[in-house]
Amino acid sequence: MNVPNILTLSRIIMIPLMVISFYWFGPLGKVIAALLFGLAAVTDWFDGYLARKWNQATPLGAFLDPVADKLIVAVALVLLVEQFASVWLTIPASIIIGREIVISALREWMAELGKRANIAVSNIGKVKTTFQMIAIGVLLGSGVHPWLLWLGYAALYVAAVLTIWSMLVYLKAAWPELRPAPANR
Repeated sequence: MNVPNILTLSRIIMIPLMVISFYWFGPLGKVIAALLFGLAAVTDWFDGYLARKWNQATPLGAFLDPVADKLIVAVALVLLVEQFASVWLTIPASIIIGREIVISALREWMAELGKRANIAVSNIGKVKTTFQMIAIGVLLGSGVHPWLLWLGYAALYVAAVLTIWSMLVYLKAAWPELRPAPANR
């Protein structure tokens, strides 16, 4: 166990704390949930940075990092969909969660073919993640100032568009493996 892996595990531990805060502590709990989500986003950046800088990348970390990311994002989006009960939030949330499922399955399948490197993380995926983390954090704590709600919605829609774009980039990279093999003549 090393510091990057501990940071990754801390994101998973923050999930139930975020949910408890969101439901049990009223308006302040939503701010606490937003702060926990923000802290998780920072640890996401730090664990990868430290693993590379200190040469502490491990198979456990490589497995847990994307799992922790997807878990906290999915749980936070579910909380927001329930809180706002709006089609305008449900649509981008569904796009984001759906894309994560598709890309996870695609990566697993490409790994079975020995071609996982063909769909490595792209820069557009990193920009998407940044907008997604900002949007979710802002929306979780949006009860503090009403204008934060609109900022959160705008960032979430940018994240949803980038989500579709990045998914298309990944699918394009995997397309040679997805299309049918040419018929033998």
